[in-house]
Amino acid sequence: MEWPDLTVRRNAPPGRGTDAAVTWSVCVRDAGGEVVHAHRPDLVLSTASVGKLLLLLEVARSLPLDLPCDRRDVAPVADSGLWRFLGTDVLPVEDLAVLVASVSDNLATNVLLHRVGLDRVAALAASLGLTATALHDVVRDVRTADHAPRLSSGSAAELSLLLHRLPSVEGGPRVLDWMRTSADLSMVASAFDLDPLSHNGGVVRNKTGTDDGVRVDVGVVTGPSMTVSYAVLANWPPASATVGDVLATMRALGDAIRVTVGK
Repeated sequence: MEWPDLTVRRNAPPGRGTDAAVTWSVCVRDAGGEVVHAHRPDLVLSTASVGKLLLLLEVARSLPLDLPCDRRDVAPVADSGLWRFLGTDVLPVEDLAVLVASVSDNLATNVLLHRVGLDRVAALAASLGLTATALHDVVRDVRTADHAPRLSSGSAAELSLLLHRLPSVEGGPRVLDWMRTSADLSMVASAFDLDPLSHNGGVVRNKTGTDDGVRVDVGVVTGPSMTVSYAVLANWPPASATVGDVLATMRALGDAIRVTVGK
């Protein structure tokens, strides 16, 4: 089985090399946690909203799922999400978790962080042995020099291992259930040609992160042959490479995963 070539070769077709501007960290593990493919897996990169997985895990472990939460407790925040367009100010914890898992809802993220605190999320990461993977801050419309420079960071090695371990970690099975609702299948998961709004069969459970010069997709894929956990991270200076080229290479990686799991 042929994996995409992520070495530097300018103007190469998708999967046959990548632009020098793009930095990749990739790790794919089998059902036993063994690495079946990797490219610079220990490199620490910006992961945008993927760090919200740590928040979801802490929420699943520590908050009553029917606890009502009020969006007026935090400052409004724009970009990804649906809650800011809805009429209700109060939703239970589990509804907010689904909003974060499905559409990476920023307002729901900040309300849940208001409930549990960044310190508890950091303590959870440390208890899981994560040293490169962290959620650094709340979501902000404007990030200044006074704030953490990025929302989250991580390595493909740690993130793929975290996904592999979720079934046996407290709160992990619930997080995996929430991840079934992810509507962003634009990256690695695009290779499976699923309906982004109706794919709850469990073939793909993923979480993505998007920012200027950042595309990240991590998840678990189950097929007839095997289950794999994967993490694909791409960072680049925004003016020096195209999103289209990055997404084409991510789909090529997804194609290789699809073959691996027998889909």
